[in-house]
Amino acid sequence: MLANMPNHRDDCTIKTALISVSDKTGVVELAQALSAHGIRLLSTGGTAKVLLAAGLSVTAVSEITGQAEIMDGRVKTLHPKIHAGLLGRRDLDADIMLASDIKGIDLLVVNLYPFTQTITQPGCSFNDAIEQIDIGGPAMLRAACKNHQWVTVLTNPADYQDVINQLPLMPAHAARQQLALKGFRLTSAYDAAISNYLQQQLNSDQDDLPAKLTLNLEQVDSLRYGENPQQEAAFYCQSGHTDTGFAAARQHQGKPLSYNNLMDADAAWSCLQAIASESRMLAACVIVKHANPCGVACAATLPEAYQRAFACDSISAFGGIIAVNSTIDDDFARQLLNNQFLEVLLAPEIADSALPVLAEKPNIRVLSMPTDKQAGPTGLEYRRIDGGYLVQQADHDTVGRTAMSTVTDRPPSEQEWEDLLFAWQLVRFVKSNAVVYARDHRSLGIGAGQMSRIDSARIAVVKADDAQFELAGCAMASEAFFPFRDSIDQAHAAGVTAIIQPGGSMRDQEVIDAANEHRMTMVFTGQRHFRH
Repeated sequence: MLANMPNHRDDCTIKTALISVSDKTGVVELAQALSAHGIRLLSTGGTAKVLLAAGLSVTAVSEITGQAEIMDGRVKTLHPKIHAGLLGRRDLDADIMLASDIKGIDLLVVNLYPFTQTITQPGCSFNDAIEQIDIGGPAMLRAACKNHQWVTVLTNPADYQDVINQLPLMPAHAARQQLALKGFRLTSAYDAAISNYLQQQLNSDQDDLPAKLTLNLEQVDSLRYGENPQQEAAFYCQSGHTDTGFAAARQHQGKPLSYNNLMDADAAWSCLQAIASESRMLAACVIVKHANPCGVACAATLPEAYQRAFACDSISAFGGIIAVNSTIDDDFARQLLNNQFLEVLLAPEIADSALPVLAEKPNIRVLSMPTDKQAGPTGLEYRRIDGGYLVQQADHDTVGRTAMSTVTDRPPSEQEWEDLLFAWQLVRFVKSNAVVYARDHRSLGIGAGQMSRIDSARIAVVKADDAQFELAGCAMASEAFFPFRDSIDQAHAAGVTAIIQPGGSMRDQEVIDAANEHRMTMVFTGQRHFRH
């Protein structure tokens, strides 16, 4: 590849540097090093003031352009003498640069207006955001990055020292290529942040799935591997949103989180938020294994909620992920360690007294999760398929009781309504086909991910039997409609008295008739919650 690149030299000397930065971290030290090697410093606005205050000799860009900054600094570097100085090829364009009195700029140090930081601030107005859209910075960056054969580009203070170490020479060509790549990635992410913000602000109600969609992600952490050891993986978050969800979680102990840990932990935490928000009980616990809830319960106290959840499927809970909605104290930490092996523990807060107890099992990953942001899935979800991506809105909208319809002769009692609503919240987080049996704010049996719904119903009964739970009088939830009456007959045989499901099958009447025959009550939600 390099053999086909334009001519370049690795022994180029930096003679002129243009510095114009919003983030001024390390910029004085860089400028001092440049000045010590006799390199001419050009600068603009606030950056020039900082460098002058540090005692450095600085040439204002306006002296080069012959044009003062105008429009409160909106226009200062958009000038042929700046852009030709960045774009000029020192071999091919030497004559025109000499004839036009254009001096080459060998080093560009630029980072951009803090657009992303601005829009994440409380109270940020639309006009505030618009004013933080940088124009000159991205234009200079693109010019310098394009001409990286002759120009070094610095966009990150973390890269300053490597350049300082080689002064007055430029970094080698391969290094300049990497710095240029960083520059293009910065401008790409910057434009994506603006586009996504405007999409949200201007078209939130009418164009949630735009014709062109740009992902703007930044790496939070590298992972040991993906789903399997032969797959590399990393954790990314939406640029500028490192203060939410798992990007903002505090890990107190344990090995680094793996890809599978994060998938399971997300399933547990999302389910917990939904269950806890709908329950009148104080404490909630969700235990997840392989991205499926295997035990879920609410109770007056956290130890009771955990015991009720664990009892649902104590075998599957082994090595699982546990999420709770209350502070973990030392007594509860001791209860967990004495009762089971677990991989990940999630809570809004970990008491200081609990940390030494949990440290007795140092491999357990213990995380405190942020709770001051909107809970549950929001925005868009992405899934790669061969040749493209599937994109959908997150399934965060579930109907309430008033929008549901009782379709059987017998309506639910108040206790049955409570059980039905709990089961309906839970079944949304179980892989399809999904069936849940529940009573008194706890799961009794969960059937997940089967090719037929009747098999999920049977597995849920087996799970309940293994736990020695009595299903008589419990509620049953299905995330999609029942295509045949067989699952209703199975539920009746198990002791179910109340069923909640979306409805919408061509055989709905057959299913309703079966429920009426068994004196069961059944509610249609009119809303499906497939989870593939």
